[in-house]
Amino acid sequence: MKKYWSFFRMRFLGGLQYRAAAWAGIATQFAWGFMSLLMYRAFYDADPAAFPMEFPQLATYIWLQQSFLALFNMWRYDDNVFESITTGGVAYELARPIPLYAMWFTSGIASRAASAALRCVPVLAVAFFLPEPFRMHLPSNVGVFLIFAASLIAGTCLTVALQMLVYVSTFYTLSSMGVRIVMMVLSDFLMGQLIPLPFFPESLRRFAELTPFAGMQNLPLQIYCGTVSGSAMTQALALQMFWLGTLVACGALWMRRSLRRVIVQGG
Repeated sequence: MKKYWSFFRMRFLGGLQYRAAAWAGIATQFAWGFMSLLMYRAFYDADPAAFPMEFPQLATYIWLQQSFLALFNMWRYDDNVFESITTGGVAYELARPIPLYAMWFTSGIASRAASAALRCVPVLAVAFFLPEPFRMHLPSNVGVFLIFAASLIAGTCLTVALQMLVYVSTFYTLSSMGVRIVMMVLSDFLMGQLIPLPFFPESLRRFAELTPFAGMQNLPLQIYCGTVSGSAMTQALALQMFWLGTLVACGALWMRRSLRRVIVQGG
């Protein structure tokens, strides 16, 4: 366990060095957050009763989404991993005293955590002091916050587990770009990045909630906002853990089989 923590710490501290990129991201997320809120506000003013979330809940959802964007976006990859696969540099990675899947998984968690740590505090600090109805609100109680935090961690791990499948698929393709684009489009839509899942038509929402994408961003944010609770929350958390275990197991097995086929030429 110590070697995993050391590797996580090294990648996390390395990710904290990109402060200029973090400030640029913060400015972008404020702009996107305000734009989204003003757009939704126009619709709510027309007919507030037509929407499944109260506007303060939606405002909280959007600010959480912008604060923790780095944890869940599926367009964030480590290009060094793709390069090591396509150039044969993965042979050097296999010489390390740590399983390759675990090393890349730990690196993905650390990179996302570092980026989120740099960006979430300024966004949250401003969002809590905005005027009503655009400000962010606290959860209903401490218990909800703790469940939210646990689901947030599980959702981040689920995102990285899905990302690992994209990495492994590169062993079989000349370019990873096609798989990356497809995964980005699916994830942005099905995890509520573009439109929160409660706004989906009923049949589409039920389908989306059964996919692993719903356990990434959608579930922890809805728990915090209070739009998922009781038995529905318990079932959603169980499904989130099921997909996490399934994707990690499938990814590790697929990588093990892929590495048996790897042939690296050169001196």
